[in-house]
Amino acid sequence: MSQVWIIKRKHLYLAALALLLVLSGVLYLNRSKIVPTMAEPAAERTIHMVVGEFKSTTKDGKTIESYRWDPGTVPIQKGERIKLSIYGVNGESHPFLIEGLNISGEVKKGKKPSSTSPPIRKARTGLFACRMRILPTTGR
Repeated sequence: MSQVWIIKRKHLYLAALALLLVLSGVLYLNRSKIVPTMAEPAAERTIHMVVGEFKSTTKDGKTIESYRWDPGTVPIQKGERIKLSIYGVNGESHPFLIEGLNISGEVKKGKKPSSTSPPIRKARTGLFACRMRILPTTGR
């Protein structure tokens, strides 16, 4: 015995409404992954950093130094355009290297090196260390 399915217009409307609700829910849940194709390019974000040098003398007359970069960690989204603005508070000069991004430069006391850092477009995620480059000194 065969069965006959009768589809009424009301059933088509209900199926279309259910499909629309399911698609709307999927789009809503994945809204963070949707990239507009006609979007304006994201504006460049300037990250202001400060580098400081601390010196002290031990009881036996030995000079010890420490360097600090603030902020120590900067979160950057994948593909975001950034520019570093680094200000040297004390110490004459601070050569630096940001590993993984191949950015190097020198921060001088009291000067903002706007030319030190060209705009950076971070193409990948990760943690990038900013290291002081040690220069050879004379007379020490």
